[in-house]
Amino acid sequence: MKKLAITGITGKNGKYLFQHLVQNETLVLEAWAGIRLNIRDKKKADFIEKAGTGIPLEYVVGDLSEPAVAEQLLQGCDTLLHIAGIHKSPAMVRAAVKQGVQRLILVHTTGVYSKYKRAGEEYRKIDDEVYRLVKESNIALTILRPTMIYGTTTDKNISVFIKMVDKLKIMPTVNGARYELQPVHCADLGKAFYQVLMSSERCNGKDYILSGGAPIELRRIFEEIAKNLGVKRCYVSCPFPIAYAGAWTIYLFTRGKKDLREKVQRLCEPRVFSYEAAANDFGYAPMTFQEGIIQEVRDYLAEKEGLIRPGEI
Repeated sequence: MKKLAITGITGKNGKYLFQHLVQNETLVLEAWAGIRLNIRDKKKADFIEKAGTGIPLEYVVGDLSEPAVAEQLLQGCDTLLHIAGIHKSPAMVRAAVKQGVQRLILVHTTGVYSKYKRAGEEYRKIDDEVYRLVKESNIALTILRPTMIYGTTTDKNISVFIKMVDKLKIMPTVNGARYELQPVHCADLGKAFYQVLMSSERCNGKDYILSGGAPIELRRIFEEIAKNLGVKRCYVSCPFPIAYAGAWTIYLFTRGKKDLREKVQRLCEPRVFSYEAAANDFGYAPMTFQEGIIQEVRDYLAEKEGLIRPGEI
């Protein structure tokens, strides 16, 4: 029996995935002889050792951008779950083809659908390269596309909003922040990754959007954060043309060193995506933002009060 290879296990989504693997140890061992994990810093994998699972685990320490590391990870594996970033996907697919991997699950992004984000074009090129490489092989491919990810105080998305709402009594917005997002909690992603791993027949050859439980306006996101912080905030709206002109002014003044133009554009771009296909094929049922934000705010306050170290949760 071959093994399962996983990248990105020490990240916020990977940690939740690992919980599901441990909780379903018997089913995992029925599918694979063991799991091989890529990590860059073994200190960040202490939670794995503490779990005390009976699943045989191996580690490949190193940077996946090095072909030798990727090939070492995949040797003797029939399945790869790649969580460690879309930019490393082509290299991982090449290594998978070389090592005879039969199934690939790649975590990419809904950023590919953005009409503004310049990186969107880069994402589309990566997708095209992956599809080309897989087409030339017999590998079964599944691509998962999360929306804005949140759930930890280091998520670089909602955590930024929490700090803003906490520190600013007057919250600046563009066009009143009246556009909808659909953030997805990392706990829901971890569970979804496990569900896809265990649902090969339904999921092979498909793309899935993994969004949050329901759309929510950015203004409402700020209000939910404020409610959980126990504060009240005043919101001031700036029309988009003025905000965009300001971004251009900063860009010119700094001679291109600080470019906020695209960020301002995306502030007014609705990012709502249906997860119906994922719900139908493997029972994906994400929580709403109102449910998911509660613990993240609690963790933020605990860090602020020095009760836990930053990024400990």
